[in-house]
Amino acid sequence: MKTLIIAEKPDMGRNIAAAIEPKAKNHRSYLEGEQYIITWAIGHLIGLAEPEAYDDRYKRWNINDLPIIPEEFKLVPNSRTLDQLKVIAELAKRSDLLVNSCDAGREGQHIFSLIQRHLRLSQPVKRLWISDLTPETIRKGFQELKDGTEYENLTKAAKARSEADWLIGMNGSRAFTTRHNVLLSVGRVQTPVLALIYDRQKTIEAFSSLKFFELEGHFTQNELAYKGMWQGERMTEQAKADALAAKVKGKPGRISSYEVKETKEYPNKLYDLTLLQREANGKFAFSAKKTLDIAQALYEKHKVISYPRTNSNYVNEQNIPEMHKTLSSLQGTSYDEWVKNASRNLVHKGNKFVCNPAKVEDHHAILPTPRKASGLSADEAKLYDLIVRRFLSQFYPAAEYKVHTVLTEVEGETFKTTVKELLSLGWKVIYGDQKKDKKPSKGRGKDEEEEEVEVNEPFAVSAQEAVLCTDAIVKEKDTQPPKAYTEGTLLKAMESAGKQIEDEELRDVMKDSGLGTPATRAATIERLKNVGYIEMQGKKIVITQKGRTAIELIRGAGVELLTSPEMTGQWERRLNEIARGTASDLQFMENVKRFASMIVDKVRRQSRAAKTSFEAETPPAKTRKSGGASRSAASQPAARTRKPEGQAAPRTRKPADEAQEGGPKIVGQCPRPGCGGMIFMGRKGYGCSHYKEGCKFVIWKENHGRMLTDAQVKAIIEKGKTGKLKFTGEDGAVQEGKLVLADPDTGQLTVE
Repeated sequence: MKTLIIAEKPDMGRNIAAAIEPKAKNHRSYLEGEQYIITWAIGHLIGLAEPEAYDDRYKRWNINDLPIIPEEFKLVPNSRTLDQLKVIAELAKRSDLLVNSCDAGREGQHIFSLIQRHLRLSQPVKRLWISDLTPETIRKGFQELKDGTEYENLTKAAKARSEADWLIGMNGSRAFTTRHNVLLSVGRVQTPVLALIYDRQKTIEAFSSLKFFELEGHFTQNELAYKGMWQGERMTEQAKADALAAKVKGKPGRISSYEVKETKEYPNKLYDLTLLQREANGKFAFSAKKTLDIAQALYEKHKVISYPRTNSNYVNEQNIPEMHKTLSSLQGTSYDEWVKNASRNLVHKGNKFVCNPAKVEDHHAILPTPRKASGLSADEAKLYDLIVRRFLSQFYPAAEYKVHTVLTEVEGETFKTTVKELLSLGWKVIYGDQKKDKKPSKGRGKDEEEEEVEVNEPFAVSAQEAVLCTDAIVKEKDTQPPKAYTEGTLLKAMESAGKQIEDEELRDVMKDSGLGTPATRAATIERLKNVGYIEMQGKKIVITQKGRTAIELIRGAGVELLTSPEMTGQWERRLNEIARGTASDLQFMENVKRFASMIVDKVRRQSRAAKTSFEAETPPAKTRKSGGASRSAASQPAARTRKPEGQAAPRTRKPADEAQEGGPKIVGQCPRPGCGGMIFMGRKGYGCSHYKEGCKFVIWKENHGRMLTDAQVKAIIEKGKTGKLKFTGEDGAVQEGKLVLADPDTGQLTVE
């Protein structure tokens, strides 16, 4: 009997085989060597069953059938990856030991656990827990395999997360959808995130701008010239500002106070996933999902960074030698000059800014590996560069400054000057070729920012000598509303459950009670886009009319807790406690079940919303305001709606965005098993006549870059595939292939 290794994805499985069974024979869906058989999942092979698996009456969405609370959740294989699941089942029969080599985190644990439960695998389990995919790390990980029982609490937390999302998503979505006759996706995490966006948008819209005036004094002392801002109550009358300017202009003054303080700025913390996503969004306008996908490729495909789905900014003591090794490996690369000037003795076990085991749980901060990067795409190179520079900065000393604070008095009026004099660039030399990010002063709004000037040359005033106010300039300003969320700032808000926390240490503490996890936040934002609740205007996130109405209905029903970032953050904290063994998964699930029942009871008593409340009046293109929804939320194709928090929702409107005028054109019979409906052509696609009974089948006319014809759709629903078609890839290359019906339940197509 051999040991069966189950990785999360094929790339990972092949990396493991190359490290521990280099002569393993490739059987396409698995590799087999003398001691090990290595195979893989392809993401989630198993999922939680739809409600109709418990009772046929749940095929129709009816509020009177709610809440749906299974005593025991049923598992079903993913129809698209059924073959791979069968491979694992057959291989397991030839194995007396299993190694869980899925991603070292809650979701990876869940993927393996679902396979184990569904296939009823009874073999003992070992756990591979590693943070990068270099051969050395893989081999070391196999030498230090943990017993699978050590991760039972993590499995409980993963199971509780999955089932809680099912209960809230399924019952909430069905309740609100059937009550208001519009597809409304509700979820344990997505709804409070939408509420954050809604509340920010309402604040922006309610904001009333106030005009105010600032007075800037220009001073000279001998050869020195400097500026200062008038200190006093905010001036809202220009006449007062003009009078003050006239009062001090050309008049002598004195230095009433002069303080000099030396300060140090230490390197920024190493990246966790959320911080990396925020910075990539700010610098490159990458979406959270794009950053995660690129980071995953750098980890799995190129093996040049450590495991990216981490929530830690620190490393363990055993990572320190590895960091030194990576520094050496960067010699001779484009980072060579910075490597030569790096100080190795700054990265050591006693440096708590870098090495803090108490703040490392599942995974350490994202680090480059000793493997040299090659063959990276332009976007991969950008993200890799961010990670390497942040890593290198830890080997450099703090930047040192003298901060000069000068109070200048003229005619009884006080002006404040703050000058930051650079003494030593330190770690900032690594960012010398990049545009400087401007940060607002702590404790002051952006309307009242002190104009701190940073200078490279020496600065000093003489406290005893007189000064002259050579000019006084009145500046007209307006108070500004809060900025609309970008994906970067929304990720920051999700990390701290919506609390505006500037203090880094306090924000670290809040990480356990954020909205979602680093691994799921990108998917949550994408889900909000796909269900038509938000849309992007450049980098800005804008809530649609459908998104607004959804939040108003949820709060109006009296289930405000469903929109509460803090409450959902506490749920996430409880899941983390379950993973540590300090909280009960059974108690958590009882609370979730009660909450799901309460949602249904409250919605059942709610008045039905008008259909028009989901539809925005679309303004003319030329006069459309940047802050509003750019198109009708109700015009979003409902079938693009992804599963609310992990579960599917039916169409509540005609599937292809309303049938064409003159009656629908029938193309053929619905291929969904047991449906019996007919497929008709709508304006944007081909949907099922049984959509009101819950059939979600739809094929969009525009699919994989092509506009489909009736004949092609007919071939798909009758034969399961088209004839050969030509497709243009992202690189512009033309390829031939067939469109294949991958999922007869939803109409999802793939290219073969």
